[in-house]
Amino acid sequence: MITVEKSDPFSPDSCSLIEKLSAELAAITGDSGKSNFTIDSMDGDRSLWVLARNEKGDATGCGAIRPLTENIAELKRMFSDRSAPGVGKALLNFLETSAKNMGYTEIWLETRHVNHKAVNFYKNNGYVLIENYGPYIGRDEAVCFSKVLRD
Repeated sequence: MITVEKSDPFSPDSCSLIEKLSAELAAITGDSGKSNFTIDSMDGDRSLWVLARNEKGDATGCGAIRPLTENIAELKRMFSDRSAPGVGKALLNFLETSAKNMGYTEIWLETRHVNHKAVNFYKNNGYVLIENYGPYIGRDEAVCFSKVLRD
């Protein structure tokens, strides 16, 4: 059983998962992803940092949303240690529901073409390709996705 809950992005569990994610991204893409995310960006009232935990209470994944525009949330730092099936899906469902409840109508995200697991995960969960936005414009290695949040 996976549970997902709001958490402190500065907690030891959060920091450990962020470091694991950064190391994995660096190995896959050559970039840790740290340049486009800081924990300080989680300060806003329309931002949310969450952790997934297994039945023992161990932190097994993390993720965040933050405002991109009034109606669009950006999905950041999604990570599962893959110690149990369903962690990514549980995180994504929780963040999508939270985004809707916070008044967002859409979620955007960026990953890298070479990160095939992530690309397939988002496609399999209803995300569609969009033009690269913001800091990803003109970056051929980046691929951006969007999902309209429906009731």
